[in-house]
Amino acid sequence: MATLTTATTAATGGPRSRKGEETRARLVVAAKEVFEEHGFVEARISDIAKRAGLSSHGAFYHYFDSKEQVFREVAAKLDDLLAEPMESVILAPDLDADPRTRLVIALRQHLESYREEARIMGVIEQVARYDDGVAEVRFARITKHREEIAHSIRHLQRRGDADPTIDPVIAAAALGAMAERFAEMWLVQGLLECDVDGAAETLAALMVNGLKIADPPP
Repeated sequence: MATLTTATTAATGGPRSRKGEETRARLVVAAKEVFEEHGFVEARISDIAKRAGLSSHGAFYHYFDSKEQVFREVAAKLDDLLAEPMESVILAPDLDADPRTRLVIALRQHLESYREEARIMGVIEQVARYDDGVAEVRFARITKHREEIAHSIRHLQRRGDADPTIDPVIAAAALGAMAERFAEMWLVQGLLECDVDGAAETLAALMVNGLKIADPPP
């Protein structure tokens, strides 16, 4: 399973050398750990720089303009991590599985990743409510993912495997919101007790029933 530590993206600023890229990646991982431990408001750039092994906190500014910028990158990487099962399972063209099975597998992987990253996700959810930059980054990714889900629903409708009267855009937004809010309530806020398999099976059943996805032929 992919993790934030192993995930890499092209640098959007700062040094572009291999060493610079490695240092920048260490800063992102260090920032995630500091934000988990102290929250966004109490986290200090000096602590992030020290955790990343930099000689001084001033070196941080060779790679990021501010604490806000590195936090937004942490949030973006986590969003990509949690959305990965959609690409590798739900939308995978070579996976030999019916829609319900794909949903169960993808939701299980999504919830397992969310559980592993629940501490930082709690911080991200909180900051996204008042930081326009974080909210904008998350909104762009969520919009992209929901468009892909809507496209998948249209495909099922054209094949006659889903209710053709359902608006795919509204359905994608509603089902996505259900999964996102459920994970936050369960794994961040601790408002219910359940296991990953039961949660994945139930969410998948709600989605299949809501879309009236046809059962696969025997």
